[in-house]
Formats: sequence, C-alpha cells, structure tokens
Amino acid sequence: MGNDMNAAGPSRTGPHQTTTPHQATPHQATPHQAATHRTGLREPGPHESAPHEPGPREPGPHRPAAVEPDRSGPELRWPDAQQPDPLEATWQSVDQVFNDQSESDAPFAVPGTGPGTSANPPAGPVPPYAYGPTPQSPPPSTYEPTPPYVPVPVPVPVPAPAPAPAPTAGYASEEPAAGAGAVRTLGAPPHSGPKPPLYAPEPRELPSVREDPTAALTPDMVVDGAGYGALTVRAASVRGDSHRYQGEPRQDSLAVVRLGADGPDGLLLLAVADGVGSAARSHVGSQEACRLAAMELDAVSADLAETVRTGDRPGFAALVDTAVGRVATLLAHRAREHGDDPAAYATTLRALLVPLDPRVRTRGFLAVGDGGTALLRGGEWNLTLTDPEHDGDGMIDTRTAALPHGHRARALLLAPALPGDVLVLCTDGLSTPLAGDAEMREFLGSGWGRGAAPSPADFLWQLQYRVKSYDDDRTAVVLWEAVP
Repeated sequence: MGNDMNAAGPSRTGPHQTTTPHQATPHQATPHQAATHRTGLREPGPHESAPHEPGPREPGPHRPAAVEPDRSGPELRWPDAQQPDPLEATWQSVDQVFNDQSESDAPFAVPGTGPGTSANPPAGPVPPYAYGPTPQSPPPSTYEPTPPYVPVPVPVPVPAPAPAPAPTAGYASEEPAAGAGAVRTLGAPPHSGPKPPLYAPEPRELPSVREDPTAALTPDMVVDGAGYGALTVRAASVRGDSHRYQGEPRQDSLAVVRLGADGPDGLLLLAVADGVGSAARSHVGSQEACRLAAMELDAVSADLAETVRTGDRPGFAALVDTAVGRVATLLAHRAREHGDDPAAYATTLRALLVPLDPRVRTRGFLAVGDGGTALLRGGEWNLTLTDPEHDGDGMIDTRTAALPHGHRARALLLAPALPGDVLVLCTDGLSTPLAGDAEMREFLGSGWGRGAAPSPADFLWQLQYRVKSYDDDRTAVVLWEAVP
C-alpha cells in the first residue's frame, strides 16, 4: 500500500519520523502537560520555571540530562497543599456515626422504625437523608383531632331534559341515534326513484402517479366558499361515478376569487370549467382555464367594474372577449410547452362577475361552451337565464365549443338581483339532471331557497343528490343574495 501504510493501517508518523516513550509528538500532550491542564496551572513559558513546583531542568551543553522515573500516569495533587481537604469535616462526621454504632454494638437505626413504631412508613414527604447526628424527635402532642366534618347532602332539583330538536329537512338519516350523545351524520346523499344508482356515492379508484402526476394530485372532491357583506358563496366539485369506477381524475374545476383592488371596484369571480371527456389532458385544461381567466380578468378589473356599474353591455362584451382570447392563446401555448396537442386540453368555461359594491345589483356573465346558469327566486326555478335555447329536457349533448380552439365568449349583463335570489353557476353534470328531474329541483330548492346559505359541508352533501344514469362530474358555485 506504499511507504505510509503498514499491516495495521496508515502510519500516524511521517516517512522519516519516529517517536520514543519520552518524546511527545506535536499533537500529543505530555503527562506533565495533561496534569497542568487538569489542575488549572499555567504552563511555564520558555524562560521561566513553574511557580511552587520546580521541575527538572533542561540539560545544558555541560550538564547531563536528568533521568526521570517511569510513571504510568500523571501525578494528581491539590492546587495548594497547605489548605485542608474541603470534605474532611464530612468524612469525620461519617466516621463518628459508624464508630458510635460499633461501640454500642447496635444496628444502624432508621428514624420511624423499630419497637413501638408502625411497620408502614409515615405519611407525607420523606425528608432528605443527612449525614451527622440524628435530630431528637419532638415530644408527643396531647392534641386530639375532632371527627371529620361530614356534609349533609342537600337534594338539588334536576331540570327535565329539553325536547330533541326536530330533524332538519333534507337530511338523509331519519333513524334514532344509537346512544346518548351520538354524533349526527348526514349519511348517504338522497336519490331520485325507488332505487339508488348502482355505484356507491364515495371515492373509489385513484389515478396512478406514475401514469399522470397531475391526475393523481387532483382531489376527488373540493369545497369552497366566501362571504362579503350581503353576498354568500358556496362552491363544490365532485368526481363523477364513472370516473371513480374507472380510476380517472375529476375533469371539472372551479374558482372563487376576488379581483381588483380593495374598494368599490372590487369584483368576485365565480367560475366553473368542464374538461371535455374525450380529451386526454382536459383535467389540466380546466384547471388552467380557471387560473388564466382569473389573471386576465384581474388585469382589466377596474374597466370591467365600470361597465357593469354603468350597464355598458358592448363595453363589457369587448373586454371579456379580449380576455378570453388571451386565455385561449396561453392555454394552447402551455400545451405545446409540455409537448401536448392543444386539443388535449379542451375545456369549457363559465363565469360570473359580481361587484362587491352593494349598490350595484347587476351581474356580469361570460361563457365558452355548455353548462348551466339557473336562478332560484321565490321557490321557482329559472333554467333559461343565460341559455334561452335550452329546452329543459335534460338530454345530454356532447357537442359544445371549448377552449383553446373556441376563443370567443358569450357575454351578458344580467338583470339586477333581488334580495333572496339564489344564482347557480354549474357544469352540465348538474345542469342536465336539474333540467330533467323534478325531484332534484324540489330537493335543491328546499335546501337552497330558504333564505340562508347552508354550511359548506351541508352544501357538499346536498350537491351530491343522485339521479340514475347521470354519472358525470358535478360542479356548482352558488351565490346567495341576503335579505335585508
């Protein structure tokens, strides 16, 4: 292994260096130096001797070197031999205790034990053991404790239990609780018809990360919401039964975003996007469409707020058309960056622009492709609010415009909203069964048309009302106009 290696490993000395038992290497301390560090003495300089402890002198030119005795270790000494051992008094007291006991030929006694004492140790904390003479016990006390006070129980009237609250309309579970204090659950979502759909209403197979990370990281369902003064928003998106069964991702997306600066020019953007089922990357396209729409509409939010406030429909349509055209261009560019065909990102887009100024009651609407916009007012549904051509038969139509190839948006200014209105923006996973099933309209009307918005969890449960043969993704953003 070379000149620096031997049988036991690499040599710790140089090629031409050797060490003797009485010669220290530059990195080793001599026994005298080690003892110096342990006792805290200062190491003497090159021209002075150690105080109080003269050591052997170095051999001069005419003086033989002194031979030091071989010591196995350093000599440990007290810093000052004139001072007594600080523990001497303690050792003397210990010796005195044992000497006294040996003279009396009596065993060592522990206080509190022996004849006439209880075998159990005394109650309370045991004092720390101390060396030295045992203190004398105090004389017995003549105090006799009085019997303990026993309070006489006083009967306290117990109020009768309050009657259980009546079940809320729309909840699925009507069976009594299994025991006192049981947590109430919503149970499975209700359904139309005598039998529920074949698939179970819960998450099933998941996409594989190795096949498509973006699909695997898309949640099975999401729930969101917001509240601004008289405006309350609930939003949810749920993966459809068919996608759950086949292990495919949810292709719908949603956005609840505030646009613009603080103040009267602020806007709420409520958006839903439905990825086209035949497009391989439509789940990415729907997410990107919502994100890009928020960015592009925010850039012109002040102008949009002005056109909505003044009722300038042509100006609003021009701004929306420009923003949606940019969304389409950026979405196609994103697909090409990742080596995909832009058609694989095909998705619809539908949005509402709601002014945060409570004096402005007009709402802006834009859409690319199908979906639904419904108004629930006074318990009555209006399903043709933005789609007058919709015949309301609940038939599924697979023909629709979609981004990024379809880059022209329909833009409308909706009539002023009234207190108590409920505005529903949704994908066709909800709009189609809502138009074709009266039981669903009755159920959602009773849950959403009572004046107050449900909690986010209740809203998610209500949105999952099941209608047989409608197994697509379902997404809705609902706006409640508060009653003053």
